[in-house]
Amino acid sequence: MSLPLQAQEALASFDQARGWEQRARLLMQWGDRLEPLTEAEKVEANRVHGCQSLVWLVAKQVDQVWQFKASSDARLLRGLLALLLVRVQGLPSEALARLDLRQWFTQLGLERQLSPSRSNGLHAVLQRMAELTSGL
Repeated sequence: MSLPLQAQEALASFDQARGWEQRARLLMQWGDRLEPLTEAEKVEANRVHGCQSLVWLVAKQVDQVWQFKASSDARLLRGLLALLLVRVQGLPSEALARLDLRQWFTQLGLERQLSPSRSNGLHAVLQRMAELTSGL
């Protein structure tokens, strides 16, 4: 399965990063790229439970593929969400269900920075994506 263009861009930029400090800076830059959610989108119905931080996820289907928006109150998590979104944008439901999240973050060189709680939080986001895409 080929990667979306933005996911390829993410891989290239993280591939050039040396050490955690550079990766952390990159993560925050990617987080700053997230399209902001409106106050109307930051409602309880869009909250992702299972994350220690506040995380919101909005999904809509356009021409048989899924488009997502997400945000968090935690800056590092916003970066991780941005990297997750560039990997999943435009995927059909079946491909989304098969996505190996750990492998994606391993490719980015970020797996060691995923604490158990962050990893659980990202899996909660992916699970919520699966619920939204199968339930609509």
